[in-house]
Amino acid sequence: MTGLDLAFATTGLITAAAAALAVTTRQVVHAALWLVVALLGLAGCYLVLGAELVALVQVLVYVGAVVVLVIVALMLTRAPIGRRTEHSTSRAHRALAALVGAGTGALVAAVLLPTATRTQVRPGGSEELARQIFSTWVWPFELLSLLLLAALVGAFAVSGLTSDREER
Repeated sequence: MTGLDLAFATTGLITAAAAALAVTTRQVVHAALWLVVALLGLAGCYLVLGAELVALVQVLVYVGAVVVLVIVALMLTRAPIGRRTEHSTSRAHRALAALVGAGTGALVAAVLLPTATRTQVRPGGSEELARQIFSTWVWPFELLSLLLLAALVGAFAVSGLTSDREER
């Protein structure tokens, strides 16, 4: 096991733990913050693999835009902070959800692990990725930016409607 393998395994474990905390915490703001940690950990995995451009896009797009959009939407809609009893479920329901999640993860691992082979990362792969992004995949990226913009405008519109109703 090389140092890069150890760094990848450590970063992957931190990312998996943060992702698990993001979906299991009962506080919405904490879930958004754990999502930031998970996405930054994923960017760290990309860095260890030698994909610096993908890591930068991960940080800029997901951490810089999507998570900020989630936090702004939470602030604008005045989502309750703290535990809410009406949103909690029974222990049996949570155990069933964990069992379904573990089964799905095992199924994905059973399908993907036999196809995994050790490959070498080629230096200079960023040029091909950039060519693909800015030629083949430019329209999906533009549509995604329009979707995020529409979500932000919608959040502002909803916050304006709720504040007008509260003033009356």
